[in-house]
Amino acid sequence: MAEDVVKCEIGGDTVTIRPLRVTDVAMEAQFVRQLSAQTRRYRFFGSIRELSAAELKLLCDVDSQTSVALVATILHDGQESAIGVSRYAASQVDGAREMALTVADEWQYKGLADLLMTQLIDHAKANGVKQLYSVELAENDTMRHFAQKFGMRAARDPQDAAQVIYSLNL
Repeated sequence: MAEDVVKCEIGGDTVTIRPLRVTDVAMEAQFVRQLSAQTRRYRFFGSIRELSAAELKLLCDVDSQTSVALVATILHDGQESAIGVSRYAASQVDGAREMALTVADEWQYKGLADLLMTQLIDHAKANGVKQLYSVELAENDTMRHFAQKFGMRAARDPQDAAQVIYSLNL
């Protein structure tokens, strides 16, 4: 994937959406650390505070074809800070990719999730992905509303009734 960069204004701040790089490990670690406990639980399905070095490397080292990660950043005190991440990764189903989208708590409900999802869909289509899907906790009402807005189908996870699988055919 080329170094595709999108800039936009949200609430008076210039937001940059660009591919996540392997050199962004420290920024990704800080992003996860600053998420609320509930947002981390919805993203990682558990009560975590920090990711291991191996987990961070896995999240930041994407191949840009079977896996893509886009980061939304702002400049804060002259430093680039992550405020949202959207990604997809290879799955067992041919043509499908599992996706995830996380927005920093203070940036939720401002349109950033929509921008990240739109960019992710565009990258998926450009790389021949036929379907994006996401496994989420059934109690995550925010994701349920977001998935409905994007026309995603919802189905209970047949292996875990506490989870929902949202899917979007491209």
